[in-house]
Amino acid sequence: MVLTSEHPLNTGKTSRSSLILNMRGTRTSPLPVWFMRQAGRSLPEYRKVREGIAMLDSCLTPELVVEITMQPVRRHGVDAAIFFSDIVIPLKLAGLDVDIQPGVGPVLAHPVRTQKDADALRLISPEAFTPITEAVSQLVRELDETPLIGFGGAPFTLASYLIEGGPSRDLPHSRAMMRDHPQLWEQILQWCADITAQFIITQVTAGASALQVFDSWAGRLSPDDYEVFAKPYSERLFAQLAELRDSEGQPVPRIHFGVGTELILGSMYEAGATVMGIDSTTTLALASELFAHQVPLQGNISTEVLTSPWEVVSSHVDDVVRSGLKAPGHILNLGHGVPADTDPEILTRITEHIHRTT
Repeated sequence: MVLTSEHPLNTGKTSRSSLILNMRGTRTSPLPVWFMRQAGRSLPEYRKVREGIAMLDSCLTPELVVEITMQPVRRHGVDAAIFFSDIVIPLKLAGLDVDIQPGVGPVLAHPVRTQKDADALRLISPEAFTPITEAVSQLVRELDETPLIGFGGAPFTLASYLIEGGPSRDLPHSRAMMRDHPQLWEQILQWCADITAQFIITQVTAGASALQVFDSWAGRLSPDDYEVFAKPYSERLFAQLAELRDSEGQPVPRIHFGVGTELILGSMYEAGATVMGIDSTTTLALASELFAHQVPLQGNISTEVLTSPWEVVSSHVDDVVRSGLKAPGHILNLGHGVPADTDPEILTRITEHIHRTT
């Protein structure tokens, strides 16, 4: 799927940005930086515009999505925006009764656990994506030369919410289905892959210049279980995303990120990413060595240092930069999402420090 001539990767607006260059294996000076969950609860301006508006409603209101996505770009001067949404939005667009409860997370009124439940699942109708397309189009105009990153959830992580009915550390219903009903598991995971592909492809064709797939729960699986119960469906997702290419035939950069995934990083990369996001439990030096220094990396400033004195923070950031020196490209980011109680000023200082010293 070749992107239109008006797409920012084809007009040159974002193809020479530091973000895209590093994602494609060309290091820049300075290095690019953005933060996972940079548009969110740590910003007072975010909390103000979200007052009285449910999370999923805000994700489907284009004007609000644009404002929230732009807030960290204006405040911190980061090198990329990430589309403000949620990985369960495809579930809502597909007609499922899902909500995000404050302090809990995504909750489904009717979890999908039976063959009848799975047979009722449908792909998303094209017209349902209108709010997404409108928001991305507005953002691309406002961002100009700053790239927009689209995103979605990996099938395993999305399915964990779908089957458990909400967040779960132990995933009992999912594990039981893997073990006792593998064909049902396969049907549900394939559907999750396909609706997330629809969701991300919509963002990219509307103007996003890169994409990230979050597999937040993959680290809960053993390497063997990941190979059997998660990787095939991430491969199905990435195979569809790999068809997105610019007018010169270069693929849209694809980041794959999970938490606690050191033992499965190789498998996650094989699923189809072009850039690997690394959390704070693994050094970039180790990750780069694992990939024979051939894969661009993203990460991995520890969120735990964000409340430390600036001298500690800046020293840690410098250590992260040094750790990633052998990777062909490096995008500075956190090893996880911005905690809600983070002082926004520290993120601004980190951004300025990276731009000044790298």
